[in-house]
Amino acid sequence: MQTTDPPASLLCREVRDRNGRVYRVGESAGELTGRDRIWMAVLPWLGMTGVACAGYAFLAAQDTLGGARPWGGGMLWPAGLWAAALAGAARWSGRRRENGPLSASAAVTAGAFATLLGCLALALAPGVPVVRLGSALVGGTGAGLVHATCLTLPGKWWPERRGGPTAFVASGLVIGAVPFLPGLAGWPAADAGQRTVLAAAGAGACLVVAAAGRLLGDPPKNWWPPHTDPLRAPAARGGLESNLPAVRHYTPEAAVRAPALWLLGLCLLGAAGTTALGLRGLAHHGAGPGAGGGLAWAVVAGGAAAAGAGALSDRLGRRRTLAAACLLLGAAQFGAVAAGRTDGVPLLVCCAAATGLAGVAVLGLVTALAADHFGENHHASVYGLLAGAWLLPAVVVGTGTGADGRDPHGALLLAGCTGLACAVLALFLKAPGRPSARRIVPNPHPLGEEMA
Repeated sequence: MQTTDPPASLLCREVRDRNGRVYRVGESAGELTGRDRIWMAVLPWLGMTGVACAGYAFLAAQDTLGGARPWGGGMLWPAGLWAAALAGAARWSGRRRENGPLSASAAVTAGAFATLLGCLALALAPGVPVVRLGSALVGGTGAGLVHATCLTLPGKWWPERRGGPTAFVASGLVIGAVPFLPGLAGWPAADAGQRTVLAAAGAGACLVVAAAGRLLGDPPKNWWPPHTDPLRAPAARGGLESNLPAVRHYTPEAAVRAPALWLLGLCLLGAAGTTALGLRGLAHHGAGPGAGGGLAWAVVAGGAAAAGAGALSDRLGRRRTLAAACLLLGAAQFGAVAAGRTDGVPLLVCCAAATGLAGVAVLGLVTALAADHFGENHHASVYGLLAGAWLLPAVVVGTGTGADGRDPHGALLLAGCTGLACAVLALFLKAPGRPSARRIVPNPHPLGEEMA
């Protein structure tokens, strides 16, 4: 992993806890990078927002540019290839960052230029299937490099309270949709205008993401902020027992063997499917009079507020907050069914906001929980294992193959039940390697007991 090398004058020490985990303390973020660590949340947020904006333009163009769609299945194959490339790039970049050849700055900068190339290729030759599929591969690779780096970086710089910064960065996924919301610059009807918008989105995203990536960097391995003592009790350092650091740093191979990773993947998969089905059902209801673009704005506003849910998890516990977010996600779908049958537009808008809030919050919380359970040193690689879980439902449902628009109520009911199941599943999450309090047997002969 490419790390920030501290000056020789900085003093640091390594301490071990009772589990044998090593913590490197004594160096502040300002001493390591020359700036406060808040920039390691703001800059990744800019990178996530920029690449998301280009992604929305890319997916919209795939469905409209070039007229006929010769590959069949609508935009399934381009979008599926884009998602597969994103997941593969996330996994690959995580391993390269941890092994040394690839730095966080280089990964984000390369992702910015790959995004630009993908958008330009589609804008210049929209009707050629090979070019469109190639642009999906290049654009998805660029998005994967940026996503894997930006989402995992805050967890390394905030090991003591990573929930808020990680969810804040995840909110950039929906903020990138703002330029395409109703009431702003809509998607042009003319083919030439669509090409211009796509090329402009790619160029703008490249500039923003590359500028943010130049200042990014990983902390040294095992780094811990100097203002908190990792060996003190969690309550004494402002934390919770439910948010304890990982027992040790798990490699991806060791993480795969832990049940917690599979539970996290299932929870993320179900929540992503619930969000995708819910948004599809909301889009059907939003086509009627009175709703307009209010639902789209509500989803984005809710997603932007997901940072609050991440900060709440630092105080109430990550697992408990994840279960509450999944519960809210499922309840919002049942509320959307009731609102659709009664034409209750205000309730429908509230359900759209709740869907956006809970959907983005689950992604941020699962990403933070991966670091809580498996450590920060291999966080990017572990996230790469989970990346496909939130992409697959979005592609299948979003391309029209996973939900039938003729039965939006059935899709919403299925989404609601899935969200409730994810809430129950989240309650069974447990960090690997940490003994359960119920299994601790008291010493039958404590020290000081008088023996007859």
